[in-house]
Amino acid sequence: MAPRAIWKGILKVAEVTCPVALYTAASTSERISFHTLNRKTGHRVHRQFIDAVTGKPVEKEDQVKGYDRGDGDYIMLEPEEIAEAIPESDKTLDVATFLPCDEIDDLFFDRPYYVTPSTPVATEAFALIREVMASREAAALARTVIFRRMRSILIRPHDAGMIATTLNFDYEVRPVESAFDDIPKLKIEGEMLELAEHIIRTKAGRFDPKAFEDRYETALAELVKAKIEGRKIKPMKRSEPAKVVNLLDALRQSAKPGKSGKSADKPSAKAEPRRKAG
Repeated sequence: MAPRAIWKGILKVAEVTCPVALYTAASTSERISFHTLNRKTGHRVHRQFIDAVTGKPVEKEDQVKGYDRGDGDYIMLEPEEIAEAIPESDKTLDVATFLPCDEIDDLFFDRPYYVTPSTPVATEAFALIREVMASREAAALARTVIFRRMRSILIRPHDAGMIATTLNFDYEVRPVESAFDDIPKLKIEGEMLELAEHIIRTKAGRFDPKAFEDRYETALAELVKAKIEGRKIKPMKRSEPAKVVNLLDALRQSAKPGKSGKSADKPSAKAEPRRKAG
């Protein structure tokens, strides 16, 4: 079944317009999912909203959103009030500026979407915009409403199409200082630094997403299969806790032939992906 577009509208660059569609690029629908059951009957159970004070069930028509001003003092917001406050979508991806593809730190990246022309007549304009952006290694920064929220979107050329990535707003990204301020500044030099550099060189590789296995999902699939087949479930073998060793000794041990795994001129397909520093 062909994927369904989550958004359709107009990509606008100055006076050039192009009808486009956005498709979800990353999905969790293939993951194993479970229902909550009543152990005694085997029947599914359903969630119910209960009044925190009276303990009585609250029907859907009696449920409203509330903003906590503190100490349990809530401001009630009716669905109609929220709907009127949300920006109306004009279905336009209006490009505000172009910038280098690597200009934005990936800390701000939220969700990726595939961008394609939504009609046959849009193909030429789409190809023109994509090719010019690719030739200049440029990305477009635009804004639109998706799922009733105003979003900033980074659009980059990719293969025959483009990738649109919704961006986190500045207030949604925690300041890097809040995580790193307590890390002491140390000067690493001499044999320790040389050994660490050697290990990185010998483990150099390229990112291949197919080389990474979701071991949690694989274990769940095997568990479900064993239950269906009536097989005895074998507990996973737990790895021994790592021994605390002297850092320099650990580096020396890691740098020994046969410990690094790969030589520098044979990149490993299973190298860990790199992310920008914050």
